Amino acid sequence: MPDCRLQRVRSEELDDGQEACRRFDRTQSPMTFHLRVAHETDTRALAELHVHTFNETHRGGRPSGPSYELRERQWRERFELNDGSWFCYVIEADDGALVGFAMGAPHDGGMPEYEGELSMIYVLQRVHRQGLGRRLLCAVAARLVEAGVTSMRLFGEATNPSNGFYEWFGAERLYTEAGEFHGAYGWRDLRVLVERCKG
Repeated sequence: MPDCRLQRVRSEELDDGQEACRRFDRTQSPMTFHLRVAHETDTRALAELHVHTFNETHRGGRPSGPSYELRERQWRERFELNDGSWFCYVIEADDGALVGFAMGAPHDGGMPEYEGELSMIYVLQRVHRQGLGRRLLCAVAARLVEAGVTSMRLFGEATNPSNGFYEWFGAERLYTEAGEFHGAYGWRDLRVLVERCKG
């Protein structure tokens, strides 16, 4: 995955990796965004988006996170599993580019008071503050409630700037026995969140 901070060049000079950067660096607006369920055909686009958003969120934009090859394999294996143990929503721009995604699943049982898990949620920084994170969060919550799952947790980072977003939507900080906060959040009643999402 290339460093998307590189200067733009003419489209005919772009290799495949630089073309991926060009897709992520689009700034023309306004655009229309659509929420939909992810499909196996999204594997490559999800892997590229996962690499880019992970680096934006956790590496200050530096290309030092997990590689595209690793992310592509992880997404391919998830889709091959196809056993109903997870689901994913994506935000697609009107030009077909993916700009955000969120994955949900039943919780693994490590914290019995939480039945579901928001495994991942990422949105490209250039389209923040357009309600896309809300749409993804609400879609995951609604899907879990429809399946009879009424609580959800997520594991993040204590310093993640997005933590305020989770708290705005009613998530509670989860502390260790020593009283430390490491970025975990929980919604004890997802039905409250789903109702809030309707507003």
